[in-house]
Amino acid sequence: MPEPARSPPMPPASLLQVRLAALACLLPLLLQLPPTLGLGLGIGAVAVLAASWRQPLPAVLRWLLGGTALLAVAAMLPGVGRDTACALLAAMLALKPAETYSLRDGRSLIGFALFAPFATFLLDQGPLSLLLALAGVLLALLALQQLAADEAGLPPSAPRTALAGVLRLAALGLPLALAAFWLFPRLPSPLWGLPQRNAAVPGLSDTMTPGGFFELLLDDSPAARVQFFGAVPAPQQMYWRGPVLWDFDGRTWRQARDLLAQPPAPVQASGPVWDYRIDLEPTEDRQLVALDVPLQLPEGARLDHDLAPQAETPQYNVSRWRMRSAAPAAFEPELPPALRARALALPAGYNPRTLALGRQWRQQAGRDPQGRSDAAIVARALAMIRRDFAYTLDVPPARRNEVDDFLFDRRAGYCEHFSSAFVVLMRAAGIPARVVTGYAGAYRNPVGGYWLVRKSDAHAWAEVWLPARGWMRVDPTAAVAPERVYDTLADRRPGRIAGFDGLAPMFDAADWLRRGWNDFVLGFNAQRQQALLKPLGLARLGASGLAALFAAVALLALGWMAWRIARGERTRDPLLRAWHALEARYRRRGLGRAPHEPAQVWAARVGADVPHAGAPLAELARRFSDARYGAPPAPAALRALLRDLRRHRP
Repeated sequence: MPEPARSPPMPPASLLQVRLAALACLLPLLLQLPPTLGLGLGIGAVAVLAASWRQPLPAVLRWLLGGTALLAVAAMLPGVGRDTACALLAAMLALKPAETYSLRDGRSLIGFALFAPFATFLLDQGPLSLLLALAGVLLALLALQQLAADEAGLPPSAPRTALAGVLRLAALGLPLALAAFWLFPRLPSPLWGLPQRNAAVPGLSDTMTPGGFFELLLDDSPAARVQFFGAVPAPQQMYWRGPVLWDFDGRTWRQARDLLAQPPAPVQASGPVWDYRIDLEPTEDRQLVALDVPLQLPEGARLDHDLAPQAETPQYNVSRWRMRSAAPAAFEPELPPALRARALALPAGYNPRTLALGRQWRQQAGRDPQGRSDAAIVARALAMIRRDFAYTLDVPPARRNEVDDFLFDRRAGYCEHFSSAFVVLMRAAGIPARVVTGYAGAYRNPVGGYWLVRKSDAHAWAEVWLPARGWMRVDPTAAVAPERVYDTLADRRPGRIAGFDGLAPMFDAADWLRRGWNDFVLGFNAQRQQALLKPLGLARLGASGLAALFAAVALLALGWMAWRIARGERTRDPLLRAWHALEARYRRRGLGRAPHEPAQVWAARVGADVPHAGAPLAELARRFSDARYGAPPAPAALRALLRDLRRHRP
């Protein structure tokens, strides 16, 4: 059997264009991987391009690089998740240029590279990812256009002409894309299951081990944006309630999973009621946060027994919730015996000095039904912290008796250490207590007039149960004397670098733009879709009605695309297209060329009727005939002829 024809090699200029397009498609995906892995794959991709520029890498070396990349991904992202799959795609794309030299190879590389921008949106849907993905797709289309010209033996188009052609093609598909965005039914759940990330998204958790907040406290990325309607609490009152932790094993605090399905504990509000809307960044779990304590949640969310808000489904995208909260006058004033026992439980064999101190304080304070002795013990613990303790992030790793080390030896730490030790001390003194995690404080963005809660605002505090009042918030970290607060992050303003505030306005504007993006694009849900259609009298369309409307608009868009293509340029040869366009200009003057009429004969006839155009047209007809039917012209001569044909007017 005859051997299949080999694909011709790519010209050097086309090879460079194809490889740059592949790198541009890879870039947005690399930015969403763990920094070390993304940087390593990026450096590897550039190194592969440099090493294989003139000749393919040996097969053994390609296999070795592939195995190394797989091992790196497995080491950085062990397990199975969509981020692992995206990292494997990035690794393979980084190595693919090592075997790309022919025109067929170039088309394969571009087709493979186009998966990378779309995989990026599985990890992030921000505006930067979109802009980088669009740039990568645009360069990929330009490279495909150049490969088609190389295969047809045509000279390279001018960059401006090539870009205009690609943009025209993109504009053809724009109506269909807009119809899909505005009209495609927003379903309550995706058509297919979206696998979890292998690497957890930084944020709150249903467990807390002293020292585990450290990386979160260094993360200045947004956790939530809040808009108040009416009264606004002071920043020091902004405690954003998250998971409540009951169970302690001597090292780690855990949420009481069996209480999640229980009805909310009774609460009586006092003071002003805060009405607000909170936009939460995706966490990929059901945990929400609300201003302490929440009184009312919207549809799709619920409160567990501890008044910690939960969503009905995992939050893979930015979500918006309208809530109402108030300070509690009484929060679960009657504590059931089973919960009381749970709120007093401590593991045996841990922190003996703390347990002894708690019992000593209880013996000294005594007991009374009104809980005055309990309140006195709480005040005594806060006074001790104010007098002897310091706040710092420089803390050694936790040991077995971490609470003893913190209270009696080190006397320095951050919120996890203070809240954990305080609750253990209270339980040792016979006072029901638990740990609450969430965020504390917020930064008001003056550009947008909303409040920004950052991940570095993560906080842990305590709740103690007192007779008649129920659960009462106590923040032992806030009791530290100001002169003993070292290297804290609490007063770090966004946009400030080493005391320099000049970048703060830029940060405020950038975050405001990101909030607008979340509003306009990521937050476009079923409710906003219905509001968009309401002026057209279509507000009550169901999913089937929306599907029918989308199908109708999509058919119209496809019809418009077909009409534009049908009336557009059908001829692939740019020289023939330019000549036909010139003929069309004369046809509109009533001087069109007959189908049987040669170019030079037609030019002579036109010259007799339009003397001022005769000589230039005759010269163009001669040059066109020579280029079309004679020896192939040089690229420079062909470009000059195309330019003159396009500029000529009757």
